[in-house]
Amino acid sequence: MAGKDYYAILGVSRNATDAEIKQAYRRLARKYHPDVNPGDKGAEAKFKEINEAYEVLSDPEKRRRYDRYGEQWHYADQFAQAGDGVRWNFNRASTYTTFDFTDLGDIFDSIFQSFGSTPSGIRRPAKPRSLEYPVEVTLEEAYHGTRRVLELQMEEPCLTCSGSGRTGRGRCVACRGSGMVSNSRRLEVKIPPGVKEGSKVRIAGQGSWGYDGSRGDLYLVVKVLPHKLFERKGDDLYVEVPVALVTAVLGGEVEVPTLKGSVMLKVPPETQNGKVFRLAGQGMPHLNNSSHGDLFARVKVVLPTKLTPEERQLFEQLRKYRPN
Repeated sequence: MAGKDYYAILGVSRNATDAEIKQAYRRLARKYHPDVNPGDKGAEAKFKEINEAYEVLSDPEKRRRYDRYGEQWHYADQFAQAGDGVRWNFNRASTYTTFDFTDLGDIFDSIFQSFGSTPSGIRRPAKPRSLEYPVEVTLEEAYHGTRRVLELQMEEPCLTCSGSGRTGRGRCVACRGSGMVSNSRRLEVKIPPGVKEGSKVRIAGQGSWGYDGSRGDLYLVVKVLPHKLFERKGDDLYVEVPVALVTAVLGGEVEVPTLKGSVMLKVPPETQNGKVFRLAGQGMPHLNNSSHGDLFARVKVVLPTKLTPEERQLFEQLRKYRPN
């Protein structure tokens, strides 16, 4: 037999009944389904091969053509027109003619040239598509990384017909012959540290199914919510730090918030309002990197209120020394 032996793929004899073919397909589909074998390329390829075999052998007309022409059953009409009376038989020794199967490429080329570059009636399987899903995170979650449990409405292979679109000799009622149904799925995903507004986190193999059994990817599109203290620019953070007038004038230490706890900043004497200090490595983590951006602390000098008589007297004396 030229090419693939669909009967051997399903593990049934050439005289197998429809029920035997269906039973064999369901058993193998469960065994090699991508959801049961995540990341196993060999199982994924086997699953595609099983679906291909069942699509043909479960359809009486396709099976009849396959029994006569083998894997090239798609081109039965072309063979009939191009044969000029020669009887082609790919699955049994022909009493009419014999030929070397290594020449099939040349034979098909000549046939397709006479009937156009793309043979008619060939089903082109729908390609799997990648999907996008919006996710909102806080700045703290973007800093540390987080997880989400998603509720997704996905197109998946129909369990009733195992994705074939047919049950027995007729069209599957559950999926209306499409082989796909809409199902709700729960999926836990990991969002890595360092994501920013518009980041796309790829979840491999969790997109939509194609009719060939493969799946696209799922992309989480990140939206980072505003923070009450920090402003983010790239992987750097900016924060305003209140500094008492006395500390700004005489110098001292102030507490600066960060996303992993507070740190102490040494303020030199005569620090002006609006002065910016850089705290290296205290910003956001770089995505897929162990290093961090910086934190920039902007001084906001806080003037005293509700002065006592003694404090007011001190400021009066200061005004005498510095009238301007």
